[in-house]
Amino acid sequence: MAPEEDTGTELLLQSFERRFLAARALRSFPWQSLEAKLRDSSDSELLRNILQKPSEGSVTLSESTAIISHGTTGLVTWDAALYLAEWAIENPAAFTDRTVLELGSGAGLTGLAICKMCRPRAYIFSDCHSRVLEQLRGNVLLNGLSLEADITANLDSPRVTVAQLDWDVTTVCQLSAFQPDVVIAADVLYCPEAIVSLVGVLRRLAACREHQRAPEVYVAFTVRNPETCQLFTTELGRAGIRWEAEPRHDQKLFPYEEHLEMAILNLTL
Repeated sequence: MAPEEDTGTELLLQSFERRFLAARALRSFPWQSLEAKLRDSSDSELLRNILQKPSEGSVTLSESTAIISHGTTGLVTWDAALYLAEWAIENPAAFTDRTVLELGSGAGLTGLAICKMCRPRAYIFSDCHSRVLEQLRGNVLLNGLSLEADITANLDSPRVTVAQLDWDVTTVCQLSAFQPDVVIAADVLYCPEAIVSLVGVLRRLAACREHQRAPEVYVAFTVRNPETCQLFTTELGRAGIRWEAEPRHDQKLFPYEEHLEMAILNLTL
């Protein structure tokens, strides 16, 4: 193989590893075997099609290869996002023909899975970091979805918005503009300050639908530190927010770590 072809194959492989199957280099996936086949093959058109033409039932992501990048952890997919995405696919009625607001969308895997598999009426990805928002917009387009301002948007697809949302400063008036029926968040309970901010924005969301039922809220998280989880439930109690745990579901689709304890809380605002 010529040097330029070898370089092209290497770049293609790196792109494949980064974007395919939620950008996870799975321990069970034969990356070395794939690389050997690519280097021995003169035709990688099939792989190009996988990268450039994501199918309706798949999610393609561009992510950072570092856990912390540009001062944020939001440029990679975390396990609770995979867990929540799988739960959503198993419970599509919670999202079908409804407006969904996601808090702390990160790389966007959960929302993209819901948009493709659960048929929401509208979906709002949100985050506060400019680099995360930029990546989110790219991932929305990468998956064949259109942003709300696109006049060529597919009418059969949900209305998709990417919004900058700082939990500490957003107001009831700003949240009211979203009019969400459902609010979700995954892996956002990483420190006491974030927990307090999250509970604060949930209280404001409860007040943003005047004379209407408050949105349903599902929060998924990995139990890394029991004290952090206890703080979250304590703060919910102080805010008068009731909750119950959703039944644990079995891992079927996504490669999150099986030994980690996962939970989804169904909150009543």
